[in-house]
Amino acid sequence: MRVSVVSVPVSDQERARAFYVEVLGFETVADATFGPGMRWVQVAPPGSATTFALVTWFAEMPAGSLRGLVLDTDDLDATRRDLVDRGAEVSEPSDQPGGRFCFLADPDGNVLGLHQA
Repeated sequence: MRVSVVSVPVSDQERARAFYVEVLGFETVADATFGPGMRWVQVAPPGSATTFALVTWFAEMPAGSLRGLVLDTDDLDATRRDLVDRGAEVSEPSDQPGGRFCFLADPDGNVLGLHQA
């Protein structure tokens, strides 16, 4: 088995899609309606088997409540510089058990970690 989709709770799917694609450099995998007033927006880092669904419909997952999602990178400093250049606010890297980390939030406040082993 493998992880295929992670739900990311957002308040505005278009604003979130723009952030994940234009700032983080993800690709849009799907963007379609699937019921009255429902939209399926799915993004992914290039080449990743795991995708992210930008969801608005889970009452128990309010927008901005995601914590603990970690994205690996081979060069944390270069990735951080690139994200800052694209307009993201990214914390300074710090050494932690398991590697170096820095953190950023999407427009709703979902916190994403960046990790280099």
